[in-house]
Amino acid sequence: MREEVIKSLEKVRPVLQRDGGDVEFVDVNEEGVVAVRLQGACNGCPGATMTLKMLIEGTLKQDVPGVTQVINVM
Repeated sequence: MREEVIKSLEKVRPVLQRDGGDVEFVDVNEEGVVAVRLQGACNGCPGATMTLKMLIEGTLKQDVPGVTQVINVM
């Protein structure tokens, strides 16, 4: 699952980078919880929760069977 998650994150990176942000893959556990670290303009942005849930989590859930949640870690 790890490689599939990393590949899927590459799909959302250009959208984040266009606005000065980025996302770093941290880990994925057996329950399908993916840990990422929002970077750049995304770190601390008022819309970060929406970006995390709607864009990143939505894409990962669509692309990678077994992903249940995406969380941001500092």
